[in-house]
Amino acid sequence: MNQSAEEIKANEAALDQFNMDFFSLKGKVAIITGGNTGLGQGYAVALAEAGADIFIPTFGQDEWDNTREMIEKRGRKVEFMDVDLTQAGIADKVIAKALELFGHIDILINNAGMIKRNPILESKDSDWDKVININLNAVYHMSMAASKEFAKQKSGKIINIGSMLSFQGGKFIPSYTASKHGVAGLTKSFASEMGAYGVQVNAIAPGYIKTANTAPIRADKQRNDEILGRIPAGHWAEPSELMGVAVFLASKAADYVNGHILAVDGGYLVR
Repeated sequence: MNQSAEEIKANEAALDQFNMDFFSLKGKVAIITGGNTGLGQGYAVALAEAGADIFIPTFGQDEWDNTREMIEKRGRKVEFMDVDLTQAGIADKVIAKALELFGHIDILINNAGMIKRNPILESKDSDWDKVININLNAVYHMSMAASKEFAKQKSGKIINIGSMLSFQGGKFIPSYTASKHGVAGLTKSFASEMGAYGVQVNAIAPGYIKTANTAPIRADKQRNDEILGRIPAGHWAEPSELMGVAVFLASKAADYVNGHILAVDGGYLVR
C-alpha cells in the first residue's frame, strides 16, 4: 500500500528526531555492582566514557584506585561502597547511599557474581547457597530497591548479566546455571511490570570472553578447540566487545527494548 503524503511527512519528522545523543549518558548516574574488576570494571569505564557518573558497591577494595583513575580521567565522578550484597536489607542501603552521594540514580547494572565448578555429584550445599545468594538473590533485592526509586521518577534502566548458561545446561556448574536461568526469568518478570513506569529491564548474556575466569578453559586445548569450533566469529571475545551493548541498553536508544536477553556470543547459540 502506498503511503500518503501526510504519512511520509510524519515518518520523516519521526526520523529527524533521532541523533547520536540517543546514545549519550551525560547527566546519568549508574550503579554497577562489582564494577571494580573484570567485566564489571569494563562496564563502568564504558558508561563513564558515554557520560555517566558511577557508583560501585562491591565486596572488598580490589582495584579501587585503578578504576577510579580510569573513570576520573574521562571527567566523570566515581564513588565506591565496600559491602556484602548478600546481607539482608543491604540493597536499600546501597540505593540510599547512591542517592546521598549523587542525588538521583538512572541505571543499575547487576554485575556482581561468582562461579563454583564441580561435578554435580561432588557439589556442596554451601557452594550452592553462596552462588545463588550473590548471582540471583542479590540481583532480585537490588532490582527491587532500584525499581522503587525508578517508579517514583517514571524512568530507569536495569541491566542484568546473564550467560550462555541462561539458555543451556552446561557441565560442572549446576548452581551457576540455575542462577543464570533465574536471572533471565527475573529480567522478564521485572520488565513485564516495570515497563508501565517507563523502566526498561534487560540482560546481557556474554559468550566466551577472554577474562581471568576463562583462562583455564582457554589453556585446555581440547576444550578451547571445541568452543572455537562452535563460534561462527571464530574467536573468543575481547572484553571491549561487550561494552557497546551495555552503553546501548543504558541509553535512550534502547527505550523500546524491554525484557530481552541479549546474547553477545559471536553466534555461538545459532549452532
